[in-house]
Amino acid sequence: MAHAKTSYVCLPCRASYKQPYDRDRERICPRCAGTLVHVGSAFAAPPRRDTAGWRTLAVLLNAGVRFHKSCCGGPGYRPRTLHEVRERMAYARRTGTPFAEALVLRDLP
Repeated sequence: MAHAKTSYVCLPCRASYKQPYDRDRERICPRCAGTLVHVGSAFAAPPRRDTAGWRTLAVLLNAGVRFHKSCCGGPGYRPRTLHEVRERMAYARRTGTPFAEALVLRDLP
């Protein structure tokens, strides 16, 4: 039985690749030879020309947020615009909530 594939991303190239998951192997981007970031199997990449979408994705990945499937379906809420990211970052600063937790809140209190 073949192993399921998962997504890897190169942020500088704005490229996404589906490859079999292997925790011990480092993935290399075929375009720039940089390191690929494992983002999870429930990931859908923004179009390459969507600069704001890739900036939003970079913030999420740098905060440690990934797109793994849960038992009930997808990865849960993830902000899709820079405005949503800014709102959640301001909330995190104001309340002392870790950035990764604030970024995945669907509705801010």
